[in-house]
Amino acid sequence: MIKLEIPKSHPRYESLRQREKLVTLYNSGIVTISGLISHGRGEAFDYILGERTSEFALESEKAALDKLTKSSRPVVSVNGNAAALAGAEMVEFAKKYNIALEANLFHWSKERIEKIVDMFEKMGLKILGKNQDERIPGLDGPRARCEREGIFSADTVLIPLEDGDRAEALKRMGKFVITVDLNPLSRTSRFGDISIVDDVRRVFINMNNLEKKDYSGKSQKFDNSKNVQEILKLMGSRLESMREWPEID
Repeated sequence: MIKLEIPKSHPRYESLRQREKLVTLYNSGIVTISGLISHGRGEAFDYILGERTSEFALESEKAALDKLTKSSRPVVSVNGNAAALAGAEMVEFAKKYNIALEANLFHWSKERIEKIVDMFEKMGLKILGKNQDERIPGLDGPRARCEREGIFSADTVLIPLEDGDRAEALKRMGKFVITVDLNPLSRTSRFGDISIVDDVRRVFINMNNLEKKDYSGKSQKFDNSKNVQEILKLMGSRLESMREWPEID
């Protein structure tokens, strides 16, 4: 397959670069074909948001980081798309805040799990996922697999780009669930205790760059329902204002 060379002068360089990463890791077996479809759906919502972090998304990221750093056993779930789009940023995040990562998949296979774990090890971080000795109750099939030392025993789980069924099942287990999904109407977002409506790479870049004074105490007064409503209003106002071609910045 011919590798696409994207000139840095292209106005959508970063977005196209991310697409190429997904295609590359699809060819290597880490990303699935449905993952490519999911990314396209997310991009559509990101267009409405202006492909930037809104003030409301940033507030949810601050609250999420505060909750994660105060939790006893926080874990970040990693699927193929998250690994492809934000792998390096997740490594930096895990090292900076000493938070465990676990490979956990919807389209499960032992080979994919091993490839994702090996990918992170090559980036200098050992993550969980190869020893899936437990199951998430209420989920059918191999997608329920998880590690006792990871997601199964976690008190707080960050699930970027996950499916709504897993978010719901984790909630039933009594876990505090933080979601990342550009679609605020998704089941995943609706089941989040903190629902981050932002691009997954921007989420980890933002959290990596926050100072403690910026996020400390933010989870205590965070109103998730109100925050999501504000994002929906923002998206609605942006669509309403686009009666003609919007100015391109």
